[in-house]
Amino acid sequence: MIAHKSGSLTFFTPDAVDNAAGQFFDTGISAGFPSPAEDFKEHRLSLDEELVKNKEATFYAKVSGQSMIGAGLDDNDLLVIDRSLEPENNKIAVCFLDGEFTVKRLRVSKDEVWLQPENPNYPIIKITEDNNFLIWGIVTNVIKKV
Repeated sequence: MIAHKSGSLTFFTPDAVDNAAGQFFDTGISAGFPSPAEDFKEHRLSLDEELVKNKEATFYAKVSGQSMIGAGLDDNDLLVIDRSLEPENNKIAVCFLDGEFTVKRLRVSKDEVWLQPENPNYPIIKITEDNNFLIWGIVTNVIKKV
């Protein structure tokens, strides 16, 4: 895996791993009353197959900061980013803004684009023609440590 730090995100390019499937129990894990052990069926699960739809356009980045905590993106979470997806209003996107990468929720109306943080301590950013701005990719999943 190759890492590259840019602004508040650290990007990772995934290495392809053959047969990297882990054990998967094909029933829900109860968060209420326990389920009898004989109900569990064991299968193999590949996180690449579950989380990555387009391998050539998928990257990972680690979050740095607290601007998106309201969306469940915490410091050091690992984002799965697909560059082949079309940006849409309300999607969470990784954007290149004036020389820095940032992750924010897209707000698009008429001819205006806004980058909205999910933390009231951070300002909403209005994109103007004076900005060097690019929507780099769309966040599809977040991987957390517990």
